[in-house]
Amino acid sequence: MYARNVSFHLKTNSVAEFTETIENKIIPLLRKQRGFQDEITFVDPVKLDAIGISLWENKEDADAYNRGTYPEVLKGLARVVEGTPQVRTFEVCNSTFHKVAALTLAL
Repeated sequence: MYARNVSFHLKTNSVAEFTETIENKIIPLLRKQRGFQDEITFVDPVKLDAIGISLWENKEDADAYNRGTYPEVLKGLARVVEGTPQVRTFEVCNSTFHKVAALTLAL
């Protein structure tokens, strides 16, 4: 399993609209993507920071989303996001919800 972690800074007074946009526009787009498993979104309404973590079957599916649909997602969030979101990607090593076993990582 593969994860994309996207950090956002929200515009003033946009937390409710951000939440609504994620629920009504972004998640439906994600559900249409090959390999999409889950989306978890966190918001700090005081600092106006948000984090979205999407889970994917594999890196190839996450990369295809990044190249194809993610630019559309950014356009959909333009009214509520300030600046450029920061994207980081990770291999998922544990998940109790998705029952992912711990990965053995060679360091």
